[in-house]
Amino acid sequence: MLDFDLPAAIKASQILVVDDIPSNIKLITSVLTQDGYRNIDSVMDPRQVRAMVAGKRYDLILLDIRMPHLDGHQLIELLRADYGSDYLPVLVLTAQTDEGTRRRALEQGVRDFVTKPFELWELLHRVRNMLEVRMLYHQLERYSGQLEQRVQDRTRELEETRLDVLRRLALVGEFRDNDTGMHVRRMSHYSRCLAELAGMPESQCAMILDAAPLHDIGKIGIPDGILLKQGALDPKEWSVMQLHVEIGGKMLADESFELLAMARTIALGHHERWDGTGYPTGLKGEAIPLAARIVTICDVFDALTSSRPYKPAWTIADAVQFVRDNAGRQFDPGLAQLFIDNLPKFLAIRERFLDPDAPSSAPLEHLIA
Repeated sequence: MLDFDLPAAIKASQILVVDDIPSNIKLITSVLTQDGYRNIDSVMDPRQVRAMVAGKRYDLILLDIRMPHLDGHQLIELLRADYGSDYLPVLVLTAQTDEGTRRRALEQGVRDFVTKPFELWELLHRVRNMLEVRMLYHQLERYSGQLEQRVQDRTRELEETRLDVLRRLALVGEFRDNDTGMHVRRMSHYSRCLAELAGMPESQCAMILDAAPLHDIGKIGIPDGILLKQGALDPKEWSVMQLHVEIGGKMLADESFELLAMARTIALGHHERWDGTGYPTGLKGEAIPLAARIVTICDVFDALTSSRPYKPAWTIADAVQFVRDNAGRQFDPGLAQLFIDNLPKFLAIRERFLDPDAPSSAPLEHLIA
C-alpha cells in the first residue's frame, strides 16, 4: 500500500531538460508545464549538469545525445557515478536512431528513448511512466528500510530478552552461596576491564561482561551440603564439587549463540591452571582460552575478598599477594601482572558494587610493586 499520493508526487517531481537547442528546451518545458508539472529546470551546456545534480536530486533527466563539449553518452557515465546505486532517471531524446547509439545508451543504464521528432502524447506518456517507476522504486526502498529497521529492532529486543534471562540465570547460581548477587557483577566488570587492558577487541570485551557471570552456573547441580559446607571438603565431596564445571558446560552448550559459546568456554576453563594442574582437562598455558584466563584471575580475586557462609573475606593486601604468588602457577603471569599494575581500576569497580556492610577499600598504591 502506497504511503503517498502517487499522481500528486509525479506532478511535483524535479525534472531537468538538457539540450543545446533553445527551441527544443522551450517546447519540452511548455508541454510539461501544460500537463501539470511544476518543477522544471533546463540547461543548454551539459558541463553544468553535474553541479545542478549535486544541488538537487532530479527525479527525471531528459537528455539529448548529440551536444557540444560533452555528449550524452559521456554525461551519462558521469551521472552514473553521481547517482551511485540509485535509480538512474535518464530519458534520452535523440534524432539518432542507429542501433549502436540505442544499444550503448541502454548498456549505460538509460531507462527509455524518445526519438526526435516526437509526438507530444508519446513524450508525456514516457515521462509519466518513468516517473511512476522511480516513485515506486523509492517507495520500495523506504518499505525495505522500514522492514530492515523492524527486524533490527525485533532482533535487539530478542537479544535483550535473552541477555536478561541469562543474567537472571547467573544470579540463581550466585544466590546459592552469596545472597546479594554482587559477586558476579564485580567479577564480570573486573573481567571486562582486564580484557580491555589485555587488548581484546571491544566486541569481545563487551561480550565477556555478559558471559563471565555464567562461569559458575553449574553449581546449580551441586548439593547444598557440599556447596555450603563450612570447612574443607573431603576427596569425594571435592570430586562432586568439580562437576560444576562440566554441568555448566552442558547447560551452556549452544554454539549458535556467540555469547553462550563464550560463556561455555569460560565455564569449562576457569578452573584450568597455567601450570596444567587444573581441571577438568588439565589444559596448560595459552592452551587455556584467553577469556577463561581473564575470568580466573577476576573470579579468584573477588572470591577471596568476599565473605561466604564458609569463610571470612580476605584483605585486599592478602588477595593481591595471592595473585602475585600464583602468577605462572594458577594464573597467566602476564595477565596477573596487568591486574596488579592496574589495581586502582579494579578497586574502583569494587567500590561501585560493594556487598552491604562490606568495608570500603583504603588506598593501596603500595601494593602495586
